[in-house]
Amino acid sequence: MLALSRKKNEALIINNNIEITILEIKGEQVKIGITAPKEVPIYRKEVYVQIQNENKASVDVESLDALKKFLV
Repeated sequence: MLALSRKKNEALIINNNIEITILEIKGEQVKIGITAPKEVPIYRKEVYVQIQNENKASVDVESLDALKKFLV
């Protein structure tokens, strides 16, 4: 993991086409802005983990259903 210090209105550039800017700092909370191409999905980590878990559960159920059909 790369750890960087940034101040308000300072930014990071990732892969030449993603910019992350520090918009506001209030106590322990930081507001960031992200500029990226529309085809680049951006999720909060907790949402991303939930999507991945739901996708995995769906695949598991679909695989089980397919196996049941194959055996019948």
